[in-house]
Amino acid sequence: MPTTPNSPIIKMIATDLDGTLLRDDKTISPENIAAIQQAVSQGIIVVIASARPPRGVRSYYETLNLDTIQINYNGAAHYDMIRQQFTKHLPLNPQFTRAIVDLAREVDPDVCVSLEVQDKWYTDRVDENLLVETAKQFGPDLVAHLDEIFHEPVTKLMLLAPPDRLKPIHTQVRETFGNQIAIHQSDDHLIQIVDPAVDKEHAVREVAEYYNIARENVMCIGDAQNDEGMIRWAGLGIAVENAWPDTKAIADQIVPSNQNHGVAHAIQKYALQHQAPPCI
Repeated sequence: MPTTPNSPIIKMIATDLDGTLLRDDKTISPENIAAIQQAVSQGIIVVIASARPPRGVRSYYETLNLDTIQINYNGAAHYDMIRQQFTKHLPLNPQFTRAIVDLAREVDPDVCVSLEVQDKWYTDRVDENLLVETAKQFGPDLVAHLDEIFHEPVTKLMLLAPPDRLKPIHTQVRETFGNQIAIHQSDDHLIQIVDPAVDKEHAVREVAEYYNIARENVMCIGDAQNDEGMIRWAGLGIAVENAWPDTKAIADQIVPSNQNHGVAHAIQKYALQHQAPPCI
């Protein structure tokens, strides 16, 4: 057995994508695929918990042959890929979001602004040097003046700039809007702003409740600040070796990096129930 007699049985695994399940080239290693498929074959629920929208997760769900609810936008939405519908949505008011953007543009007029609106991308301009991973695969659904893009509830606001320019924007937005928003960061050139009730911790807890799985039977794996809530909440919180220092500090266990199949290592060591060979 990979666990001690007092260790909880893992019944659900929630894993981050970028920097965790995915290698740096944005592919899933054969080792990680095999481990996840073995976990599923043993009845373990496997859930992807990502900052990405559904369209940016779809190919990975298909590769892994998953049919579970996925967590998108850091938990601002839950999406049923099989039925192709949102099962939860916690958006920001469009007028309030515009106020955040106006402040950011006062600090830095050239900051890039992207809105995610239920799996659609709205922006007033695109900077090819500041694209998030999903934007490299899927173009914007609307490119228009700011006055034209703030007409629907905003699932997630993204502000993008080189790290040295983004820091004062981050500081000013946080100081001005405080607990009216939640700010998540997984890349040094990007801040993601969502409803203050949004967090991967809350999302994983709700999905676990949906599947009737207790906290102590949940393992969460991640690498960045936006993963810390779910890692801290889980019965077993895992950080990959390449994780941010603060993220590693709150994890129960550290596994090899995303380049070295850390997710597979975690599953093999802490989740799979290895059966003894039959007597002959």
